[in-house]
Amino acid sequence: MHTYNEVEIVLVEDNPSDAELTIRALKKINLSNHLIHLKDGAEALDFIFARGAYSGRNINHKPRVILLDIKMPKVDGLEVLKQIKEDERTKSIPVVIMTSSREQNDIINGYKLGVNSYVVKPVDFGSFAKAVSDLGLYWILLNEKPIE
Repeated sequence: MHTYNEVEIVLVEDNPSDAELTIRALKKINLSNHLIHLKDGAEALDFIFARGAYSGRNINHKPRVILLDIKMPKVDGLEVLKQIKEDERTKSIPVVIMTSSREQNDIINGYKLGVNSYVVKPVDFGSFAKAVSDLGLYWILLNEKPIE
């Protein structure tokens, strides 16, 4: 198991099936080694801001990308996004909303709050796996992040 400071992909997803499909798709292209799966928005905020159960984590070790669902218990994805993008320490972390919501308000609000990408989850497994693979390859292998 990895230490929290080695995490490159943060998956914030409350649906166990969607989380498993995402992890499986990333595993297929060898991008799951440095992934952490968080089950709700409150846990995500604790991890990102190195508090609570994750208080030993160095907040300066930023993940390469956060894959974020919108509709979650405790704290929804848009509130998680808002807090990430409002904080100087975390606002440069790329955030991709991965959700089944095609609601225009969610899309508009996501971009207003600073989301880097908004992806609607495909319904069938093959399309879903391809979308996750493409996202992983882009954000982990192609995207250049600033040296901080």
